[in-house]
Amino acid sequence: MAFDTELTGLDRRKDEIISIGAVRITNLQIDLGDTFYQVVRPKALARTGSTVIHRLAPGELSMAPAFEAVLPDFLRFIGTSLIVGHHIDLDMHFLNRATWDHLGGVLANPGIDTMRLAQGYSRWHQSYLFQQSTMESYRLADLSRRFGLPSYSSHNAFEDAVQSACLFLLLIKKLRAGGIEDLNDLYKIGYSR
Repeated sequence: MAFDTELTGLDRRKDEIISIGAVRITNLQIDLGDTFYQVVRPKALARTGSTVIHRLAPGELSMAPAFEAVLPDFLRFIGTSLIVGHHIDLDMHFLNRATWDHLGGVLANPGIDTMRLAQGYSRWHQSYLFQQSTMESYRLADLSRRFGLPSYSSHNAFEDAVQSACLFLLLIKKLRAGGIEDLNDLYKIGYSR
């Protein structure tokens, strides 16, 4: 399952989730029939300056449900799935902080970071070909463009989740050529916790 969040900002103590999106990956295929997306009303509506980036108007946020109303449905959606995301540590921090605030605990789901997978692929590719890395940026949109993946709108939790899923599946295929054969091998490269 690939997921992403959009936030009011990057302050890990004060900022909040304003949207959350996820898509199921089944048998190494993206299942667009099994998705989750929800805009979320932050507690501090005044801290929504960065929402212009996410194309979420303050009025839309004020009408959205609070995170505690969204959380049970999201937790049912992810269940015990492996969680995939790009720079997932940031998203997991905010998700776990909100989960702790509302339920008194954090998620136990394992996670794999597509950014770390891309870095691992780049290291393998460099050593295999004895050349300098051609990857100057590990931003999701840049990696997707470099690998010829479909482009999606950035800063949209659902579209970033789909983009992360595409990148994850492509990197699995590429890393298999380097001897990565199972989930344990992937964890060594892209594990996030």
